[in-house]
Amino acid sequence: MKIVLAYSGGLDTSVLVSWLKQHYSAEIITFAADVGQEEELDGLAEKAKAPVLPLIIPSI
Repeated sequence: MKIVLAYSGGLDTSVLVSWLKQHYSAEIITFAADVGQEEELDGLAEKAKAPVLPLIIPSI
């Protein structure tokens, strides 16, 4: 099973990644959209523990 999580890098979504892995034994893919908030995306891959978790950030 794969789960795609809309990922902000905040405490709630960071904790949810671990919770989903434990309760669903699923592959977690984190997703964050780049809508021009460049400074908020800095360090997001580290927070998502990429490349352990895939992080997708398309520019929209």
